[in-house]
Amino acid sequence: MVRISNGFARHKKHRKYVKRAKWFRLWRSNVYSQVRRALVKQGQNAYIWRKFKKRSFRRLWIERLSAVLRNKGLKYSTFMWSATKKSIKLNRKVLSNIAVVFPAVFDEITNQVTA
Repeated sequence: MVRISNGFARHKKHRKYVKRAKWFRLWRSNVYSQVRRALVKQGQNAYIWRKFKKRSFRRLWIERLSAVLRNKGLKYSTFMWSATKKSIKLNRKVLSNIAVVFPAVFDEITNQVTA
């Protein structure tokens, strides 16, 4: 009986992972065990930064709104509280875009909230 080593299938599987690590540096680009570790770490970092991106954009929208409202003599926290009370359902992203692109519309929104 002939011995089957499974070398071709293993090489094909390894090559699939090494191909994904093409631009990594040193051994992390061509040694299979290092490639697997690097790809796991890459996935972890990608997950972390996807969450961080959401946080940083929300912070940007709040800073924009706060700056525009400060020029009008209002505070961000009281504005958002009043908007919730008046059941204005616009989120921070939309409000900040309106404040930057359409200042006249944002003035109307602030008048409704403060009234």
